Amino acid sequence: MYKRVTLRDTVEVPPAHLAEVTPGLVKRLLQDKLEGRMDEDVGSVVSVIDVHDIGEGAVVPGQEGVYFTAEFDALTFDPQMQEVVDGEVVEVVNFGAFVGIGPVDGLLHVSQISDEYLAYDEEGQMLSSRDSNRTLGVGDAVRARIVTKSIDERNPRDSKIGLTAKQVGLGKHGWLEEERQQREAPTEAGED
Repeated sequence: MYKRVTLRDTVEVPPAHLAEVTPGLVKRLLQDKLEGRMDEDVGSVVSVIDVHDIGEGAVVPGQEGVYFTAEFDALTFDPQMQEVVDGEVVEVVNFGAFVGIGPVDGLLHVSQISDEYLAYDEEGQMLSSRDSNRTLGVGDAVRARIVTKSIDERNPRDSKIGLTAKQVGLGKHGWLEEERQQREAPTEAGED
């Protein structure tokens, strides 16, 4: 999910800063340019960490600044298909729950939460089961698996990640704890 990668990119240094082309300046310019940007190959750039190498710089006719190619380390967020993730419910709507996983939200569709019918409680901002009295609401911790991924590089907010919790070991953390306690509880037949 999170990776430290070495990247190369070009950054424009404005004329006012040409006397001070330092790794610190290039890092700030790269942060402004790249942080929050989504790329299909590396995922979302969370942070530019360290600048290793700055090229000689090139002048482009008609442009004010000088363009420098830099090699740097960055922390990226790249969700993988079938990866199990922990997140927090950030919004509940009638068709499911949006779960914050790193810098993006994934959709846990109502059909992918439970085999039980879940009703939407708009006032309480939660989904609830009439059969088991289980609820899922904003702030609940959830473990899910990534089942779909559509990255929009131009507009990262339009990227879509689909989640499922319909598998053993997935779901709301509270539900998982209840199930664990039930498995560990001694049974009447086995207590001889």
